[in-house]
Amino acid sequence: MNIDKFLQIFVVKEKKFFPLYIQQTENIVKAAQLLCEITKEDDPDERHILARRIKECETIGDRITDKIVDELMNSFVTPFDRQDVHQLAEDFDTFLDSIRDASKKISIYQPKRSSHKINEISEYILKDAELFLELAHNFENMRNDVKLIDKLCDQIKENEHIVDDIYESYMSTLFEKEPDPVELVKKKNVAQAIEDTSDIAKSVSNTIRSIAVKMS
Repeated sequence: MNIDKFLQIFVVKEKKFFPLYIQQTENIVKAAQLLCEITKEDDPDERHILARRIKECETIGDRITDKIVDELMNSFVTPFDRQDVHQLAEDFDTFLDSIRDASKKISIYQPKRSSHKINEISEYILKDAELFLELAHNFENMRNDVKLIDKLCDQIKENEHIVDDIYESYMSTLFEKEPDPVELVKKKNVAQAIEDTSDIAKSVSNTIRSIAVKMS
């Protein structure tokens, strides 16, 4: 048993990280909601506005991540392994950065028309964000809620599989039916960025599952 785990048996666990994770995931949910809006939008000006709002979420997310790191540097006891506390904060930040990257590509490339399938993928990203928020609310009782944590992580994994299917269908249709090569490249890059975000969500869920396993 390492020293951190030994101390956690006798010392009241540091709880200040949990509200920060909740703030972090609430902010991610807001960004994911805006991503759903921008994938439905065809007006260039509105796309720019939505992209800027997602950028604001990214800035807020960076501040929360920095706060978690600062608290980590000043805490003797942590709710789980110190490296995991840091890794989880960074993983959430990476997920938010990917949402921002997808919105930025839409704002810059300005594809001529929105796509139902791309919006469908963004809806699954929002579902992932909401699952992360639910998970964050259960971090404090993770040791007793391992089965619930595992179930929520499984849902994120299943979402990623569904997104893969939607993405493959979209790309197949795109290459078959899009006559404009420039438009094809724009849509391909946007689709890839959004699909990458789903992959990152799965990676974050793997981090959470690993922490839960260590806690059980």
